[in-house]
Amino acid sequence: MKFKVQLYDLHKELGAGFGEFAGWGVPMMYTSAVSEYMSVRKHVGVFDVSHMGRLLIEGKDSFKLLQKLVCRDLAKVPINRMSGPSAFLNEDGGFKDDVMLYNIGDSKWLIVCNAVNRVKVIDWIKEWINKLKVDANVMDLTFNLSMIAVQGPYAPSTLKNIGLGFITNLNSLEFRININTSYGEVFLISRSGWTGEDGFEIIAEPSVIEKIYRKVIDAAAKPCGIIARDMLRIEMGYVLYGHEIDENITPIEARYWVWSEDKKDYIGWEAIRKKIKEGVDKLRYGLKLGRGVKVIPRPGHKVYVKGEDTVAGEVTSGTFSPLLGRSIAMVYIDSRHAIPGLSVEIEIRGKRYRAKIVDFPFIVR
Repeated sequence: MKFKVQLYDLHKELGAGFGEFAGWGVPMMYTSAVSEYMSVRKHVGVFDVSHMGRLLIEGKDSFKLLQKLVCRDLAKVPINRMSGPSAFLNEDGGFKDDVMLYNIGDSKWLIVCNAVNRVKVIDWIKEWINKLKVDANVMDLTFNLSMIAVQGPYAPSTLKNIGLGFITNLNSLEFRININTSYGEVFLISRSGWTGEDGFEIIAEPSVIEKIYRKVIDAAAKPCGIIARDMLRIEMGYVLYGHEIDENITPIEARYWVWSEDKKDYIGWEAIRKKIKEGVDKLRYGLKLGRGVKVIPRPGHKVYVKGEDTVAGEVTSGTFSPLLGRSIAMVYIDSRHAIPGLSVEIEIRGKRYRAKIVDFPFIVR
């Protein structure tokens, strides 16, 4: 691994088992993935998501730059409001990365990107700054600031109990910056997350984040790892870069609404128009296996037309859903067979299991 999250020693103290994700040493699990997952669905959990990239775009032309690079219309985003999910696309409409953008004001925007793409995104933004000859620059804050996500139905009351109740007045995707708290100055707090539950994301210097993290746990939040986070996002149908999306997949195949339909002239716009006009060969959908089937679909597993040897698609992510009591997966299905409710078969270790094509989310929150 190249890097470790800044609170690595704290997670070790809490008994975390570690693994590598996108080149970062991150907590994978503390007790059990299912118990951590259930804490978020039923109560409250806290994730260290400091591996994600945090980039600051500033300069008088920062809006002009991002309006060219991002496929969602940023003119509609007020100060102290997030835009997203959106995306940086390549000329062919494929995903450079899917991102969240924060309008900080004073010609400043924060971008939270995927860890695996941080360097690529920075280099690409710099390339376009030079191409467009704009007054803007990009600053990497990833190693100066840590980031945690407090998620679950009891997230608001938990933060209220530790003296941060003022942020519970935020609406979804709203944020505040440069907040003085009893734990120190917090760079940004937003009402957002990646679990399908209510929650907040907090960005601050590592020493401040450690104090908040410890206090949240004292207030009965369960520390949660990457495995539980993956279960939660799959249930909601949220994509993961390198699995559901990459440079060869466009938002059309992914059925991922990261663009504004009326916006024109962003990078990849013509390719997106062409995909919409001509149609696509495959589409992202969900698969739900039967109850009692004790196998989990994994990336690369083939999906077949029921009773035939015709390959209809391929799994990109899979997990067991504790709430549904069955295995689920995200798949790309040949558009000729992409019919919600249709029964298909998935092959796992040489054996076929019946499954049903479904739409997202798998569960309704």
